[in-house]
Amino acid sequence: MVAISIMIEGQDGLTWPRWKRLIAEVEALGFAGLYRSDHFTNAEPPDKESLELIVALTYLADHTRRIRFGSLVAPLSFRHPTLLARQAAALDDLSGGRMILGVGAGWQDREHTLFGHALGDIPTRMARLEEGLEVITRLLRSDDPVTYEGRFYQLRGATLLPRPERRGGPPIMIGGNGPKRTLPLVARYADVWNALGLAPDEYRERSAALDGLLRAAGRPPGAVRRTMMTALLFGRDRAAVERRVLREPYPPELAGKSPEALIAYLRDERYRIVGTADMAAEQIASYAAAGVEELMLQWLELDDVEGLRAFAEQVLPRL
Repeated sequence: MVAISIMIEGQDGLTWPRWKRLIAEVEALGFAGLYRSDHFTNAEPPDKESLELIVALTYLADHTRRIRFGSLVAPLSFRHPTLLARQAAALDDLSGGRMILGVGAGWQDREHTLFGHALGDIPTRMARLEEGLEVITRLLRSDDPVTYEGRFYQLRGATLLPRPERRGGPPIMIGGNGPKRTLPLVARYADVWNALGLAPDEYRERSAALDGLLRAAGRPPGAVRRTMMTALLFGRDRAAVERRVLREPYPPELAGKSPEALIAYLRDERYRIVGTADMAAEQIASYAAAGVEELMLQWLELDDVEGLRAFAEQVLPRL
C-alpha cells in the first residue's frame, strides 16, 4: 500500500495563515505526511512570501500528533550541516519521532545570488553534499565526539547534546534521480530515497540500481525507504480537471492543444498525477506497483482547501 503525503512549495506565497490551515487539514484528512521545500524565493520573479523552513516545521511539530513531516529538501549550499543536524534532532524529539531530514546539494542560482550564498558548479555542490552528509550522520548516529577535516567542514571533538531520543536521530532523506552521483550517496548515507518525477518503469529501473548499490555497500535493499515527489493536478470532475490543466505553463508547440492533449502531456511526459479520482487512483497504483512506498504530491494551489478535501475523500479510500 502506497502512503500519500502532501508537499508544499514554501517560497510560492506560503504565509502563516496558509501554513496553519494546511497543517490542520493534512492532519485531519488522513494524509501520511506534510513536507515543504526550503528556498528563499523563486527561481524566476515575482518574489512571494516564504516562511522560513525550520520555524515553520517547529510549529507543525507542536501542532500535530500523527503526520510525518520534513524538508524536501534543505540545501547544504546555505544550510550548515552542524546546525541543521541539531535542529532536525530537536524537531524529531519535539514531535515524538516524526521528523524526516531531507537534504540536497542546492540548485537555484537566483536565490544564492540574491542572498549572498556561494552555489558553485555541480562538482562543487556534490562534493559539499557528500561532506555534509558525512558530518550530519556522524553527529546524529555516533555517541562519540566527532572530528572531521574536510574541504568545506571541520569538526574537532563535536558532540550534539542532548543526544537524539530516537537512536540515530531522524531518518535522512536524499532527493534526486542521478545514477552516478546521487544514488551512490543514497546507498551510503540515506534512510529514505526521494525520486523526482519519474515514469513508473524508470522508477523501477533506478530502484533496482539502488538495490545493487546498497548490496555493494553492505546494506540490505530494505534499509532505504522508496519515495517519489511529483505534482498533483486534481479535480472533482472532468470540467474541474480541464480548468486546472489550462492554468499550467506549456512549451510553445502545445499552444492551442485540446485539454485532452494537455492532460496526456502532463501525465505521460511530465509524469504528474493529473485527473479525476479514478484517473489519479490508477496512476498512483502504477507507482505502487513500481515499488514506490510513499508519494509526496506537490499541492500548488495553497488556498484550495476544498480541492485538498475532495482528493482526500475521493482518492485516499481507494488506496
